[in-house]
Amino acid sequence: MSRKIKVLIVDDSLVFRETLAKGMMTDPSIEVVGKASDPFVARDLIIKHNPDVLTLDIEMPRMNGIEFLRRLMPQHPIPVVLVSAVKMDVFEALNAGAVDFVAKPDFRNSQKISLFINELIIKLKIASTAKVSHWKNATARILDKPSINKEKIIVIGASTGGTEAIDYILKAFPANMPGILVVQHMPAVFTNMYASRLNSICNLEVKEAENGDRVLPGRVLIAPGEYQMRLKKSGANCFVECFVGERVNGHIPSVDVLFNSVADHLGGNAIGVLLTGMGNDGAKGLLKMRQKGARTIGQDQESCIVYGMPKVAWELGAVQRQLHLNEIPRGIFSILSGR
Repeated sequence: MSRKIKVLIVDDSLVFRETLAKGMMTDPSIEVVGKASDPFVARDLIIKHNPDVLTLDIEMPRMNGIEFLRRLMPQHPIPVVLVSAVKMDVFEALNAGAVDFVAKPDFRNSQKISLFINELIIKLKIASTAKVSHWKNATARILDKPSINKEKIIVIGASTGGTEAIDYILKAFPANMPGILVVQHMPAVFTNMYASRLNSICNLEVKEAENGDRVLPGRVLIAPGEYQMRLKKSGANCFVECFVGERVNGHIPSVDVLFNSVADHLGGNAIGVLLTGMGNDGAKGLLKMRQKGARTIGQDQESCIVYGMPKVAWELGAVQRQLHLNEIPRGIFSILSGR
């Protein structure tokens, strides 16, 4: 990199701020330009230092992180990585504009702290390349047409920025959709919380997948963290297999694992959608799906937080249609209704 990534730490714990700063500065490409104890101090430091990325806690005095994001993003959009406890509030903060998150570790375990710092540094580097857009504030109009092909299965893969992109797409769907399978790069514990949140705001049933779950119309299965998920078929019935396996493209769950299995078992009876994210996971699997006759969609550069995975898929020839996030629900619906 030609210059260092300027990071501002926002956390009410002095000990944690110092731990973060010390850990980040072990990487020569990162410069900690400031440490704020609350959003009001952070506001002044943002103006002073113009950081590339913020790390942000949710629970802070005077103003919590979610309210801070809601005020910050419309006026001064900056990529934000949440560093917080494992709570449902994380998804509310992502909805308010954060790019990614890392769970706070147990400070009694030095190995966990080391792994946490390594993960945070990777996510800060990815976040520094993210394009912070305003599509998160858009509301998808619910599509409600009775004549659709429920025989097809929809598979969706995403990474950085994907939680809210998936949220946007699923909220636009009526309850009579065919079965949907989702891989979002996300650690264990969070996937169940994410599925529960989506279930509470969508017309569809959304759950964290369990081994043997059937793929049914009106149901969305989210790949569980720390497990690979693939599609299996027995006669006319489709179900998922969730298993402990090796990382693929550096990820578990991996989009390619799911997409490859869908290509093998469904051929042209599937729709593959690859959304925002860093890296190449899902690109080869989407190409295999297209080669087997499936319809494929990639999110476009303008609406991606990180135009990585869809870009690689587009360059491989895996994507039939490249669409803005706002157009993806209708694009899927057009395929299902035969238009």
